[in-house]
Amino acid sequence: MKRIEEELKKVKNEVLDCKKCSLYKERVKNRFYPVVGEGNHQAKIMFVGEAPGLQEAKTGRPFCGAAGKVLDELLDSVGIKRKEVYIANLLKCRPPENRDPQPEETKNCSPYLERQIEIIKPRVICLLGRHSMNFLMEKFGLENQIEGISKIHGRLFESKNLSLNITVIPFYHPAVAIYNPNMKKVLEEDFKILKTIIK
Repeated sequence: MKRIEEELKKVKNEVLDCKKCSLYKERVKNRFYPVVGEGNHQAKIMFVGEAPGLQEAKTGRPFCGAAGKVLDELLDSVGIKRKEVYIANLLKCRPPENRDPQPEETKNCSPYLERQIEIIKPRVICLLGRHSMNFLMEKFGLENQIEGISKIHGRLFESKNLSLNITVIPFYHPAVAIYNPNMKKVLEEDFKILKTIIK
């Protein structure tokens, strides 16, 4: 456990010092924090979002705003406590105006996430939104199975990559339920798949 803590701390320190893309200038200018990730360092289930929102950048905590509230409710609905999972993002710094991650930003920032996955070694990675879905399904050698998220949300994909046997599950991003309350039911149905996994 001590080794895991040390390795994750190393990643955190590198993120804090990172100047690989222009997002760090935005961060410094606005006095924002990078959002490295939080949760159980030996989690069986890991959630990967796209990038921090405003609330997250202000606090340094992932999914602590409105979308985070939806995520907490979804976890509750299947009897999982937030402290049992690990939550991270594809990008560690907030893109201006919550715009989509750009390819160059993903390229520069994703190695931090890849190392977090290798250190924590989750059994299941839940992909929240199309950006994390596209990036990680490709990374796990599942690029031939990528379709629009509306087609493959809530489905299990098995992968043996990054020297791990991992189950990958794409989900809609919890933020969709804020703009379209009907989507909450879809997410709740999709999350039920996690019950079978944790058993």
